[in-house]
Amino acid sequence: MSDTSTPLQALRQIPAGVLCAQDYEILAQRFIASPDYAYIAGGCAHELTLAANRTAFADISILPRMLRDVRHGHTRLTLLGRSLRHPVMLAPVAFQALVHPAAEIDTARAAEATDTCFVASTLSCRPLEQIAQASRGERWFQLYFQPARESTLDLLRRAEAAGYTAIVVTLDAAIKTPSLSALRAGFTMPPTIVAANLANYPAPPQVVLEPGQSIIFQGVMAEAPNWDDLAWLMEQTRLPVIVKGVQHPGDALLLKGMGVDGVIVSNHGGRALDGVPASLRLLPAVRQALGAEFPVLFDGGVRSGSDVFKALALGADAVLIGRLQVYALSVAGALGVAHMLKLLREELELCMAQAGCATLAEIGPEMIFRLKEESVLC
Repeated sequence: MSDTSTPLQALRQIPAGVLCAQDYEILAQRFIASPDYAYIAGGCAHELTLAANRTAFADISILPRMLRDVRHGHTRLTLLGRSLRHPVMLAPVAFQALVHPAAEIDTARAAEATDTCFVASTLSCRPLEQIAQASRGERWFQLYFQPARESTLDLLRRAEAAGYTAIVVTLDAAIKTPSLSALRAGFTMPPTIVAANLANYPAPPQVVLEPGQSIIFQGVMAEAPNWDDLAWLMEQTRLPVIVKGVQHPGDALLLKGMGVDGVIVSNHGGRALDGVPASLRLLPAVRQALGAEFPVLFDGGVRSGSDVFKALALGADAVLIGRLQVYALSVAGALGVAHMLKLLREELELCMAQAGCATLAEIGPEMIFRLKEESVLC
């Protein structure tokens, strides 16, 4: 689609020809304006990590077992004491009104219809209370620390009051570099697209730099959260706290030691620091560091049920779907997101059956074949 073409409006039915979940990524380019698509699909800087996230899945293979009885198979799991029908979750994705007027409301409805845990973003275009009212299903709230602790605490209290059952704290994106692909495509955030949850909070204070100070270190990073901030947040709530953005096993161990309830291995979909390894390559080291029982989730490049299987085999308890939910939302709203999730679940079940795994507990590292082992970080 050219930069001057007009994107199609979202459909009210599943479009013909959608045969797998990843088809929504291809179709979305007809429904999202080119600059907006570049912003959503792109990573940061030169997009090395963005590409690595996808390549990592292609670099490993599934090693199936034969003659196993899977007639009583299922995809149920227990996570943070909660029973889930399947291990596919919807990751927090900001500004969904860029692709559909119903935005996160439709995504939440799709999550409820498919028994999917939905993680609402701090930077959603609809208030967290409206999103909660749209779905009675399992829902978590993703929290960005705000410049004022009072604002952070208010977000937390609002999430608790609205019935969110866990808090996901994103800690890998204190500073974001522009997407070169989005800049080259001419993307600018429309003035109508705003973070509804933050509308009534004071604007960040203007940072005044002294001569010789860095706009990065003393400027942008002046309000970045630290370990003390995370410890303070954990003291303010009884809800489970999951930290998103974990990449180094040493950080994972520190987080476990301070009492967080789970981690999400993630590089922010290649939108934080460019040049870091793919999330999938770091997952086994984090799992090894934390042990078999500690909740470890994963995101980064999942496009199919076999991708879900590989992530589970390498140590994840569940996976989160980011861009793919937005692509499906742009094509067919809540119906599209629900259909995409249905396809992912069916693809996972098919992969499990063919690999000889009746339950998620049977999906382990022995089901993976790769030419060389990944190095394990110290």
